[in-house]
Amino acid sequence: MTHLPFLQNHQKNMSDIHSISYYLLQSKAIKLEPANPFTWASGWKSPIYCDNRKTLSFPEIRTIIRDGLVTTIRQYYPQTEVIAGVATGAIAQGALVADAMKLPFVYVRSSAKEHGLGNRIEGLLEPNKKVVVVEDLISTGGSSIAAVESLRQAGNPVLGMVAIFTYGFPLSEANFKQAKCELHTLTNYPELLELALESGYIQANQLDLLKKWREAPEKWGTV
Repeated sequence: MTHLPFLQNHQKNMSDIHSISYYLLQSKAIKLEPANPFTWASGWKSPIYCDNRKTLSFPEIRTIIRDGLVTTIRQYYPQTEVIAGVATGAIAQGALVADAMKLPFVYVRSSAKEHGLGNRIEGLLEPNKKVVVVEDLISTGGSSIAAVESLRQAGNPVLGMVAIFTYGFPLSEANFKQAKCELHTLTNYPELLELALESGYIQANQLDLLKKWREAPEKWGTV
């Protein structure tokens, strides 16, 4: 794999806490551009854009992420009986995890299919099976919690959720708390910024702007 110039020599001294952030930047799954903000589907202006599906194009990186998710599940949820991915971004990640763990896999649609059987949950899911949900990205947590509730309504206890990355919005934390769903992620926004600063991806004068965005992302860039 060709390494980005600002990360070429950083991996040698990289701590475990930074490793996943490194690979997200390396694969360009995450981009930080404070001077040229992105526009999300919600209309929010953002200095960061995350598309973890890009990691699937790199065999080494997708394996590292898969193994990180598997390790997290085995550590916190050893009684897991089924892996569920959230459509669409976490279908592939969830399937990789389920395959590595030799467990059944299902995925949860954002809404019920409008034809055929009208399924919201795709795959064979027996009632009362203990499920761990796999997500690629946590923003507000709304769609992730909706998937959890669908699984619960189908008669399955959800042990918790694992994800690659979270922005760590206060709204997201409140949503997971209200839903009584435990969340573990491989990396997060503060860890990403720390690595980005150490590696020279961003400069010190950009750090404050990037931190302020997370405090009120819905208002950022609108004034």
